[in-house]
Amino acid sequence: MQFHINGFQGGSPKISLPAEGRELNQGLLPEELDVLIIGSGPAGLTLAAQLSHYPSINTRIIEQKEGPMILGQADGVSCRSMEMFQAFGFAEEVLKEGYWVNETNFWKPNKSNPNEIIRDARVQDVKDGLSWMPHIVLNQARIHDMYIDVMKNSSSKLEVDYKCSLLSLEINLEDKYPIKAIVEEKGRIKTIKAKYAVGCDGAGSIVRKAIGRELKGDREGQAWGVMDVLPSTNFPDIRFKNIIKSADSGNILLIPREGGHLVRIYVELDKLKQRGESKNITLDRLIEASKKIFHPYTFDVKETAWWSVYEVGHSITDKFDDVPEDEIENRFPHVFIAGDACHTHSAKAGQGMNVSMGDTFNLGWKLISVLTEKCDEKLLHTYSSERQAVAQGLIDYDHKWARVMSAPVGSNTVSVKDHFIEGGTFTAGLSVQYQPSILTGKTTYQNLASGFEIGKRFHSTPVHRVGDGKIVELSETIKVDTKWRLYAFADFSNPMDENSAIYRLCDYLENSPQSPIVKHTLKSEDIDSVISIYGIFQQRAHNLTFEELPSILKPLIGKYGLKDYEKIYTPDFKNDNNIFDMRGINKEKGCIVIVRPDQYVSNILPLDAYEELEKFFAEFLLKR
Repeated sequence: MQFHINGFQGGSPKISLPAEGRELNQGLLPEELDVLIIGSGPAGLTLAAQLSHYPSINTRIIEQKEGPMILGQADGVSCRSMEMFQAFGFAEEVLKEGYWVNETNFWKPNKSNPNEIIRDARVQDVKDGLSWMPHIVLNQARIHDMYIDVMKNSSSKLEVDYKCSLLSLEINLEDKYPIKAIVEEKGRIKTIKAKYAVGCDGAGSIVRKAIGRELKGDREGQAWGVMDVLPSTNFPDIRFKNIIKSADSGNILLIPREGGHLVRIYVELDKLKQRGESKNITLDRLIEASKKIFHPYTFDVKETAWWSVYEVGHSITDKFDDVPEDEIENRFPHVFIAGDACHTHSAKAGQGMNVSMGDTFNLGWKLISVLTEKCDEKLLHTYSSERQAVAQGLIDYDHKWARVMSAPVGSNTVSVKDHFIEGGTFTAGLSVQYQPSILTGKTTYQNLASGFEIGKRFHSTPVHRVGDGKIVELSETIKVDTKWRLYAFADFSNPMDENSAIYRLCDYLENSPQSPIVKHTLKSEDIDSVISIYGIFQQRAHNLTFEELPSILKPLIGKYGLKDYEKIYTPDFKNDNNIFDMRGINKEKGCIVIVRPDQYVSNILPLDAYEELEKFFAEFLLKR
C-alpha cells in the first residue's frame, strides 16, 4: 500500500481527505448526475465503491430500504471475489472475520441401515494452486459494511441514499443527460437526469423493465429451505462444509458460518405442485426435515437467526444494457443492469453474490474510463457481451448442480462428490474466460506464458520485490483504478544492458512517439497513470543493480516527483516459488502480459511486439 505520494498525511492511510466540494455531507439528490446506481446490494455497492475513488464523477446510489442490511441472505465468498477484495483493500478483514472453507465432507445412507447416514468421503475444498486466496463464508451484510467503509473513506465521501425509490426511468438520446429518472426521496417526488444509470435493483428490477428486457427461464418445482441456526448436536462434522444425502428424507447442504457456532442449513423439501406453494412451509417443518436427515445424530436448534424458503429456478435476460442487438453499430449504452436484475439462480452453487459483484467490477472501470475521457465509448458495449456469457455459464452449471443434488441415492446421475470435484474451478470463481474482442487478444502468443491464460483472471504467485526485499503476491500491484498493467517478463539476458530486449522495450515505452504510454497519457499526468509497466527478472535480486535498470521501472510520481520503488521484481527463490516456472513463461524469449484494470489477462505479446502493442491499445484508448 502506497501513501504520502502527494505529501505527508497523518492518521489511517485508508481515509482520504475530502476532495474539493466534498467536505460536507452529500445532501439531497442533485438534479444532474454522471452515474445513478439503483440498489445497494453487492452489485450496486461494488460499483459505487469503485466510482467513489473518482470525485470528479458525480455519482449517487439510491436504496429504497431504510438503512444498511443487518443480516444477509448470501454468505459464500469465492476465491475470485477474495482476490477482488484485495484490490479494494479489505480482503484482510474478511480473512479475519470469515469462516475458511478448508474441507468438504460427503455423507450417504448406511448400506446396513439406510435410515442412518455415514461419512462417505472428505475432499479438500479448493485445490492447491488455484488461488492465493481461500474460499470464505461471511454474512453478506458485513461485506456491505466494508464496501460502505470504502465509500465513506474515499475522497468523494460517497454515501448510500436510503429511503429513496426509483419510480420510473426514460431514455432520451438527444439529451446531454439521456437518463430521466423519477424518484421518491424521503417522501418527495423529484426528477433526476443522468448520463448513465445502472440497475442493481433485484429480480423485480424497474430498470430492466424500463429498457424492455425480460427475465426468461424456468422453475424446477423443487423447494429448498434455508436457515441460519445455533444448534446443539453430536454430528461430528458440524464445523465442516457437508453435503448429506439421505435414503428417503431429502438432502442437506451444511455450511458453517463465522464466529464458531452459527451454521447455515440448506434442506431439500418436497416437490411443489404449483408456483407459490412454498409460502406455506414453516420453520418447524425445516427443522423437523433436518432432524430426519441427520439421523442417527441429534440436531437441536436453540436459536434461528434467519430462515427462508425458495423454489429452485433459473432465468436470464438476452442483454445487460439498453442497446438493441441490431443498433450496436449506431449507438452506445447508457443504461445497464447487473446481478439479480439480469440473472437469477438457486443459492446452492454459492455464486449469486460473487457473480453479481463480478458484473459491476467489470463495468466500473469501463464507466470511469469513458467518463474521464481515457477510453472510447464503444468500450461500454463489452460489458453486456462479456457478463451475459458468464451468467449463462452459471445457470448451465446451476442446472446440473440442482439435478445432482436432488437425484435419488443410487441413481445413474454423476455422484455429488465427483460433480463437486469437477466443478471446483467454477465454484472458486476461476472458470470465467472472456472471448476475443477489442479487450481480449487471440492466443497467438499464449505459448510464451502458458500459465497466464488469455481471457482468464491474472493468476498471481509470490515474487520478491527488489526495492525493499519483501515477498508479495504479484497481483497486489493491482488496485481499484483504471490502470492497465504491463507485466514485462524479461528474457535471460542482462536486463541492465541497454541492448537487452527488456531495456529496449522500456526505452520505447518511455520515449517513442508511437508508444501507447506516450500517446495515451497527458503530459500533466504521472507516466504510469494510464498504462503501468512492471519488470520481472530471472536473476536473483542481489545480482541486479537497481540504479542501472530502465528508468520507466522507477517512475517519478506525485506532486514531488518521488521515485516509485515497487515496479521491479524477481522470483521468490527463498521459498522455491519461481514465477517463470510456475506460469510457464518462456525463459529464453520472455514476454509481455497485458492485464486489465479488473485483473483479467487481455493479451500476451513478445517483448519486441511494439506495433502489436500500439494496435491493441489504439482500439479503445483515446489519443491524448
